[in-house]
Order: sequence, then C-alpha cells, then structure tokens
Amino acid sequence: MMTVETAPAAPSGREAGPPVTSVKPARARRPRNRDGLHGLLMSTPAVAGLVAFVGVPFGYAVVLSFYNVRLGSPLAPRFFGLEQYRRLFTDPDLSGPFLRALLNNLTFAVVVVPLQTGLALALAILLNRKLKAIGLFRSLFFMPVVFPMTLVAVIWRLILARSDQGLLNSALHTVSFGNWGAFDWLGDSATAMASVIVLSVWQGVGFQMVILLAGLQQIPDELYEAAELDRATPWQQFRHVTLPGIRGTLVFVAMLTSVLSFRVFDQVYVLIHGGGLDEDATRTVMYQAVTTAFDQNNIGQASAITVVFFLIVVALTLIQRRVVRPDNDNEV
Repeated sequence: MMTVETAPAAPSGREAGPPVTSVKPARARRPRNRDGLHGLLMSTPAVAGLVAFVGVPFGYAVVLSFYNVRLGSPLAPRFFGLEQYRRLFTDPDLSGPFLRALLNNLTFAVVVVPLQTGLALALAILLNRKLKAIGLFRSLFFMPVVFPMTLVAVIWRLILARSDQGLLNSALHTVSFGNWGAFDWLGDSATAMASVIVLSVWQGVGFQMVILLAGLQQIPDELYEAAELDRATPWQQFRHVTLPGIRGTLVFVAMLTSVLSFRVFDQVYVLIHGGGLDEDATRTVMYQAVTTAFDQNNIGQASAITVVFFLIVVALTLIQRRVVRPDNDNEV
C-alpha cells in the first residue's frame, strides 16, 4: 500500500510549477510470530504421551518408594520414609544384590561402550563406499537390530548351550578334532557376562553403525581430495578428516550406548530363566527391580531401585549434554 503526499506550495514571487508529490511506502503490518504457539501445539501429543507413560508412572514410583507396599498383601501400605533407600545401601540382604547389580551394569558399560562404538565405526567406514549392492550389505548388518531382543536371546541360548549339541561347543569340538569337551558358557561365572556382552553387541551394533554412517556421509568429499593432494596417508585422513568430521556424532553414539547399557534386562531375564545363565554374575539393575517387585512382592523396594536407576540415567544424560554442547555452540 502506498501513500501520496503533496509537496508544500512555492513561495510568492516565484513561478509556481506543477505540484511535486513524494511517494513513501506504507509500513507493512508485521504478522504476529506464532512459531512458538505452533510448536507447542505440534509437540502436545508427544508431551502428553511422555507425561502419561513416563512422568506419571515415575511419580507414582517415587511415592511408593516411601511406603512399605507388598504385592497381594491384605495389609494397607505403611509409610516408611527414607527407610527403603537406607536399606538399599546399608542392609546386607538388600544392598549386596543391588550393589552387585550396579557393578555388573558398570562392567557391562565399560566393555560394551568402546567395543560397540569402535565396531560400529569400523562397519560404517567399510560400508561408506560406492560399490554395487552396497545397500544389500548395509541391510544385512542392520538386520539384527530389527529382531526382538527376546528372539535374539533364544537364538544365542542355542549357540551357547552347555551340551555337545550347542553350536559353539560343536564347532570347537570339530575344529579341535574332538579335544574340546562341552563347556557351560552361560552357567560359568567367568564367561556368563562375556556371553551377554557378545549377544548385546551383535544385536545392537547395527543401530550405531547407521548413525555413524549418516555422519560420515555429511563430510564433504573436497576435504578428502585436499588431503590426497597433500599426500596424506589413509591413517592421516582418518585422524585429521574423518574423526573431526564425526566427533559430535561419535560422542552422541558413545553416550547413547552408555545410557542403554544401564537398561539391560531382556536378554538377562530370558537367559537366566531359560538358559541357565549365572544370575549373580549377570544380574542388572533392571533385573533386580523386576524380580524384587514380582518375585519378592516388594513393590516399595523395587520402586526405590527404580528411582535410583532414574537418577543414574539423568546423570548420564547431563554428561552427554555437557560433552556435546561445545560442538553445537560452534555452529553458525
């Protein structure tokens, strides 16, 4: 919209000319910024689901952790205060299994995080090539992620069976020309956790591989071409081009794997109850919480374990945000 203003008349004594007009653009009305409202409306279903299925159950677990609640007991819940937490760390009957579960989770994380991250990076680099049928190979490596963990645990139970019919024992028996006898991979405390680690890495490495592969494909080819012109070796290209290019993605994958390592439950539960897995050597925090609630009927104690587990996950998430934040701050 334009406005037309007439110039002032010429002074007397001078020849009056035609009126001069000046054209000025009218101020356009600035539309209201509704991005925040639109974002809030679009995120409402996700936030509602998060509150309904995560926030409310966790809040109820916090409340139950302050009571002595027994599953199926006719007695009314009795307020315990912080007694459940005190027993969790001081009572030998409760603190022993719980601290052992925390130690098992820590052992699992210390081994799985670097092993799975390194293997995923190697597979991502291997599959980041322009070859025929490369999509088929990517699908094959990603396929174990699609399988449910329960099915994967059943398959590996057959592989690691203690009898001569176990696939691993049978293969070793054949390779050693009959000198290898039956070995209880799941029942032996020295190999029980290693068996769970191998199973978990095999099932989950494809997920991290896809994330790292996406990060590798974001690195410009010009950087590798410049490195080749500078006569950089493959190792120097990997060190000075590849690693800096996927540093943020690599840190994210490592932190995500750390968080997921504290949520190990399915494979442990299936192998303990159906495969003869050593319980003390492989008990995890989630397994301890579930067995405390439904085997011992102690809902209050299981809720306290869940709250402590939640705090551990939150601490790991904060570490992840702090580590990744410098990369995000440098983005323009």
